[in-house]
Amino acid sequence: MASRDMENGGRGSAAAGGGSKLNGRGGYEPVGGSGRAVGYRGAVTAQRLWTSWMVPAFVVANIVMFLVTMYCVARFLGRFSFQPLRENPLFGPSARTLKKLGGLRWSEVVLDHQGWRLVSCIWLHAGLIHIVVNMLCLIIIGVRLEQQFGFVRIGPIYLLSGFAGSVLSSLFSRYSVSVGASGALFGLLGAMLSELITNWTIYSNKAAALISLLIIIVINLAVGILPQVDNFAHMGASWPAARFSPESRVKSKYKVYQYIIASFLSAYWFTVGLVMLYRKVNPNDHCSWCHYLSCVPTSKWECPSYP
Repeated sequence: MASRDMENGGRGSAAAGGGSKLNGRGGYEPVGGSGRAVGYRGAVTAQRLWTSWMVPAFVVANIVMFLVTMYCVARFLGRFSFQPLRENPLFGPSARTLKKLGGLRWSEVVLDHQGWRLVSCIWLHAGLIHIVVNMLCLIIIGVRLEQQFGFVRIGPIYLLSGFAGSVLSSLFSRYSVSVGASGALFGLLGAMLSELITNWTIYSNKAAALISLLIIIVINLAVGILPQVDNFAHMGASWPAARFSPESRVKSKYKVYQYIIASFLSAYWFTVGLVMLYRKVNPNDHCSWCHYLSCVPTSKWECPSYP
């Protein structure tokens, strides 16, 4: 899905959502080169692209951590090996290995006071399939967003969304080890979706922008029903990210009081989540089927048992 970022003497910009770019004539054009104009109907002038360095750095860090994880497995077993598919269908290490390296689990966070796992789990992945899907989506989405809005706006969304996803994951997935950058990635997806809805009237090809975004969301939710990947992290990350969707350099539609309300709601969400977590509140007591949203057992793999 690579495409040239700048055309006609350096003018151009990545679109705010849906994987499109600003062509040399001042309109957005879908990535993939369909040739149809998609954009601001000439209302937006050409914008300078930011240089994307933070998202590529995140990708490299995730890949390095996965290699370190597999090295630890190889060193322990004396050979490079994946776990049996019944235990880990994503072609990766065991849950025990992931927990030792910083994977997220409720008992370690709350009972052993290892709150750092709420952050460390973001940089680990459950297997080869998991990291390939996440890194491809992060490159496709994250690089475009960083070019359009800059690392100062995208960085906090990525990190705060990952943390928010970890909090919700700890609340619901108490008996499994959860890892992955999916929560942080869903934060970027939530920000893109919020921006798309906010600026709905200025997109001339609304369906293409929305469908491309929804396809990526569906793929990640499908991966989230496998062991060691947590859909609760996906859901927990999307809501706060939508409150802080990045604003383009055109005049903002939001008023100051709207930013204040959004900040208050996000702070309230974080506070309630952390209080419930450390007061040992178990949401599964009020929702006996919710754990199926994160892992669906089949004849090919098993899910953690929920008492």
